[in-house]
Amino acid sequence: MAELENSKDLISVLWSGADILRSKMDANEYKDYLLGIVFYKYLSDSFLIKVYDLLFDEKPETLKIALDAYKEALQDESAEELKEELQSSCHYVIEPEYTYTCFAEAARNNSFSRENLKKAFNNIEQSDPLFVDLFTDIDLYSNRLGTGDQKQSDTISSLIKEIDKADLLNSDADVLGNAYEYLIGQFASETGKKAGEFYTPQAVSKILTKIAIAGQETKIGLSVYDPCMGSGSLLLNAKKYATSPENIRYYGQELMTSTYNLARMNMFLHGISPDCQKLRNGDTLDGDWPTGEDTDFNMVLMNPPYSAKWSAAAGFLQDERFSDYGVLAPKSKADYAFLLHGLYHLKNNGTMAIVLPHGVLFRGAAEGKIREKLLRSGNIYAVIGLPANLFYNTSIPTCILVLKKHRDGRDVLFIDASQKFEKGKKQNAMTDEHIDSVLELYTKRETVEKEAYLASFEDIEKNDFNLNIPRYVDNFEQEEEIDINALLTDMQNTDTEIAKTQSELVSLLKDLTSDDENIVASLNSFIKMIEG
Repeated sequence: MAELENSKDLISVLWSGADILRSKMDANEYKDYLLGIVFYKYLSDSFLIKVYDLLFDEKPETLKIALDAYKEALQDESAEELKEELQSSCHYVIEPEYTYTCFAEAARNNSFSRENLKKAFNNIEQSDPLFVDLFTDIDLYSNRLGTGDQKQSDTISSLIKEIDKADLLNSDADVLGNAYEYLIGQFASETGKKAGEFYTPQAVSKILTKIAIAGQETKIGLSVYDPCMGSGSLLLNAKKYATSPENIRYYGQELMTSTYNLARMNMFLHGISPDCQKLRNGDTLDGDWPTGEDTDFNMVLMNPPYSAKWSAAAGFLQDERFSDYGVLAPKSKADYAFLLHGLYHLKNNGTMAIVLPHGVLFRGAAEGKIREKLLRSGNIYAVIGLPANLFYNTSIPTCILVLKKHRDGRDVLFIDASQKFEKGKKQNAMTDEHIDSVLELYTKRETVEKEAYLASFEDIEKNDFNLNIPRYVDNFEQEEEIDINALLTDMQNTDTEIAKTQSELVSLLKDLTSDDENIVASLNSFIKMIEG
């Protein structure tokens, strides 16, 4: 949490930027403007710091000093050599007039030009395949920014001035990355249902990652894959728990282009080297990926869209991801298609953790056959039931399935964590204590009354391969026995109290007088009613 504390100033500046846009559009739209412009500032500031470092082998005191030094260096005969070195190390080159520092100065002098910002975005996108179409979702000429050219330009100008207050020069990658993550979480909260496209709550991310990385923390060149990566938050969790985070290799795929762009930005903002990340914009189920050199991974982390529709075309029965199972996940529920895709890409000694709705534990037909085959092969290692209403896009309870490729046993650990939460206004939340208790149960891998059950393969077979958690973990709380005699005594005492109070009330009512005959008649009727 210390890093998040250090991010507070940065977060408040970025959040003020959100305020400029909040009244004009919903969070799902303004997140693209805010996060995109923050990212451009990051690229520009990093570039100027790199320029100064190459020229003087030290960090500049201010970005303005770095910009002036850059302008001067471009007049030198070795300017092209400098640009080549910058392109090689940064993967892009920004001309002085397109730096964020220049845009912020222009915004303060009321001479800001959207055309120049648009050119700056285009230059970055064309500088390296890493950045292709990265700023596509930022429409600098949208009517949502205001009516007419001037108002639209003023909105962007205000946003640039506000975000310029963020001191990236003195913030390390973790501080900026954490601020970015925090913002993504806040947008998820504001966006509601649409948030499922790009965000996994941190508590769930932490459980998934710590489970998948267990025993692999010290591995050099650890590989982690998320085929439904959203904004990349789940992938990036791996670096928090690895002893050599700089050597982790990240692989991710995302269907939604705007979310894919968010993930690419998120990776850079967390200081992930371009050589260590392979991200793709594509449909995970329609065409297998990756299919090149690296096809299996130490860790597979997934929070796919729940019970999504997919084609389930007969041709998929020949697809290596699904061919061993003889049937396909139904068209109306792709849950097992996602699961089998992830398992296919898991290394023999790796661990996979996936979040899915509870239906995958007990639904029959094709899903039942796939589940039975997985259990007979010993692939399902643990089932963890999570509390309801943890996610922004659904209130249904979900579960984590932990899978292994090859192991000796076929037992399954069941954990009921459905009550481990704190109630919130919109969403429930799991605290660190809740998370730690789940991880402790997972690590112990033994039966704990009302919390966990280590089921043998025979137990599961007797239950017809139904994995519904209450079949294994009995968390029923026996109610206290009722003492009938004590209850009767209480009832008699209550009746006596009521009779006494009624008597006192009637006595008071009889003392009341009125000259109005109607009121007296009503009063007498009321008294008779009470007296019975």
